[in-house]
Amino acid sequence: MRSAVLDVLPGTVKRSLTKLGADLATARRKRGLTVAAVAERMGVSKGTYLRVEKGDPTVTLGVYAMALFVLGFGDAFRDLVDPSKDETGLLLDEQRLPKRVHMKPRRSKA
Repeated sequence: MRSAVLDVLPGTVKRSLTKLGADLATARRKRGLTVAAVAERMGVSKGTYLRVEKGDPTVTLGVYAMALFVLGFGDAFRDLVDPSKDETGLLLDEQRLPKRVHMKPRRSKA
């Protein structure tokens, strides 16, 4: 059964996943590791790992994260969407600030 994600995935995302997969393959080869060795360390089948190297969007994020970990990139996702580095979010926060601030009158204690 074909995944619906393949029909709606933007081209830029497909290309990014393809590049990620190719980069993982390069990292694996630089480390002198076989597909079978990496798959075993990840706890997945050789076929699943090969799908990672192809940038298959139907492979779970956890499998990609494990591939990154096994190849020595364990922190790759840690700051990926860090709110303090989200330029769009920070601009939106700034735009939402009120133009004026009105202080409420203090109630006297009686």
